[in-house]
Amino acid sequence: MTPRFLRIAIVLGLITAVGPFAIDMYLPALPSIGGALNASPAAVQLSLMVFFITLGLCQLVYGPLSDIFGRKSPIYVGLAIFTVGSIGCAFAPTIDVLIGFRILQALGACAGMVVPRAIVRDMHTGHDATRLMSLLMLVVSISPILAPLTGSIIIAAFGWRGVFWALTVAGGIAFVLAATQLKETREAHHRADSSWGTAFAAYRKLFTDPEFLGLTFIGAFGLSSFFVYLSNASFVIINHYGLSPTMFSLCFALNAAAFFGVNQLAARLTARYGLPRVIRVSVTGFAVSMTVGAALFIAGTDSLPVMMLFLFIGYGFLGLVLPTTAVLSLESHGAIAGTASALMGALQFVVGAAVMALSGLFTVGAPKPMLIGIAACAITAYVIVQFTVRVEAGRLPAAAE
Repeated sequence: MTPRFLRIAIVLGLITAVGPFAIDMYLPALPSIGGALNASPAAVQLSLMVFFITLGLCQLVYGPLSDIFGRKSPIYVGLAIFTVGSIGCAFAPTIDVLIGFRILQALGACAGMVVPRAIVRDMHTGHDATRLMSLLMLVVSISPILAPLTGSIIIAAFGWRGVFWALTVAGGIAFVLAATQLKETREAHHRADSSWGTAFAAYRKLFTDPEFLGLTFIGAFGLSSFFVYLSNASFVIINHYGLSPTMFSLCFALNAAAFFGVNQLAARLTARYGLPRVIRVSVTGFAVSMTVGAALFIAGTDSLPVMMLFLFIGYGFLGLVLPTTAVLSLESHGAIAGTASALMGALQFVVGAAVMALSGLFTVGAPKPMLIGIAACAITAYVIVQFTVRVEAGRLPAAAE
């Protein structure tokens, strides 16, 4: 692995991680925000849900922009908007104002979610793309480990508003990295034929590609399971099991460690077995582990260690599912990588937000309904993979630059 390869992965990962940081640092603050702003748990969760919806839908704009104007300009604009939104959240006097600035914050953060995936596709395909995507996700996966713990420390020292000042600084750092460490990978001659007309044509093409849609929705329901966990974990672990925000952060970090630990095996496994086989096996393991965990709680178990064990196993498998489905879905769409990445991200986050909203109708801060929601997402991903991913003889082509 060359130093340049590693440097690109770190920079792209840090830019991508701005959005997840705005989610994960925020989680330990949810109960205290409700108390400080005199808001109900539903209203506080709404501030999280609108972030997901905006993060998903606005990718549909940034993707074509990155195909038309290049990769770097949309990143600059997005990070600037994110920084302004973070400052607004820090000063928010009511939950309604906070929700409004969370929307603005997400409007900026989604540039960092879609453009780096397109940059990966610009630079590599096949095994090398999987390797770079896995390294990028390794950096991103640090967010669920460090961000909640960092958030809880900041909250203890400065209150929940300090979280948004920290996010303001993170947005500024990401902007500097984008300006100084990234080169433009969408050259002018590749942009010549890109326009909003070609973007809409590309969206129509993608909506008629069953393989692209199937792989996208496998990833969507994988992410949705994590969104259900995100929106409920602080209430379950802090309120139901009585742990402190710091201990909640450590529990949350355990699942993230499983995700990024297994994630780093993706490139090696796909090189040996091929992307389709790795996807099928990992989705199966994800569905089985989450279903067994939910079944135990339906049967009467109410144990934090048991819950954490099955989440640890399940999200380990998810660490293989997400990078492999992302790479395979973009494999045949290099000419419209930005648009394809945008549609993939938008569909995944909108599905995640819808699942989160639906789960909110049934979850009551207890582990059983949360685990049932997570298992339902995993089973749905398993069903989709049976109709989408076929294991063919041989391996996918090696990297092409």
